Amino acid sequence: MCFCGLCAVPVFIPFPERKIKAMKLTTQLNFGGNCAEALRYYEEHLGGKIIFSMTYAEMPEPKSIPPGCEQGILHATIQFGESTLMACDAPPDRFQPMRSAYLALSVDSSEEAERVHALLSEGGEVFMPMAETFFAIRFSMLRDRFGVLWMVVYQRPAPSAA
Repeated sequence: MCFCGLCAVPVFIPFPERKIKAMKLTTQLNFGGNCAEALRYYEEHLGGKIIFSMTYAEMPEPKSIPPGCEQGILHATIQFGESTLMACDAPPDRFQPMRSAYLALSVDSSEEAERVHALLSEGGEVFMPMAETFFAIRFSMLRDRFGVLWMVVYQRPAPSAA
């Protein structure tokens, strides 16, 4: 029904039905010129798989390449199991380091948590050293050498329902 007060005849405007039943949220990482290096590193050390990568120079015509971005990554995707990350090199005048959002990487053993923490913290900055917490057997927070914020977590098993 229309509730504008101007219509003489009530009008029903149906809400369009969603064609896709569930939305999917994908994270986009913006890098400051080192996107390709970061994705190769994650592919080699974290088991990701780069499934697409295109530089600004490879974009189809008409090209609109920001100055200094010719060899930067325009768009890339990397797959980690069932999760996908998108990534690019932001133009220098728009790039800002990642703040206040973390990629949470869940692992399945204390040993894997320690390995991944050591790998990602090399050349980066550790905010919370690897430790046991009330919610995790192993947990850490850090910024890697590429500027990406990570939480590495090996969670405690959920308590069984009584």
